[in-house]
Amino acid sequence: MGFEGNVWRVMCQDELVGEITIETADWPWLNGRFAAGPGFPRLEPLFSQELTLLDQIDCDYEAWEAVYEQIAGSVQLLAPHGPVAEFLLHIQDDQAWFRWSDEPLDED
Repeated sequence: MGFEGNVWRVMCQDELVGEITIETADWPWLNGRFAAGPGFPRLEPLFSQELTLLDQIDCDYEAWEAVYEQIAGSVQLLAPHGPVAEFLLHIQDDQAWFRWSDEPLDED
C-alpha cells in the first residue's frame, strides 16, 4: 500500500482546515506536509494546546483527552477514498501526523 504523495483533507463542516500531503508511512502512522486552509486559524490554538498536553500526558491524560475531543468533534479527516470513521491527528507548523480507522473503534 503506497501512501506517499496522497493528499488527505481536514475539514470543518464545509470549510477546508488544511491538506496533508503524505511524505512517509510508518504504519500505523502517516506523516506529511500540512498546508493550512482558511479554517485553520480558528483551530490552531486547539492543535497547539493538544501537543503541549501530549508532552505531559503521563501527568494528566484527562486534560489531553478533553482537548482532543474538541478537535475530533470539530474536524473530519478525508482520505483520498473519502471520510474515515476514527482518527488521531496532530498538527504542528507545516507538519501533520495521524493514524486512522475506516471502522468506528469499539469503546468497550
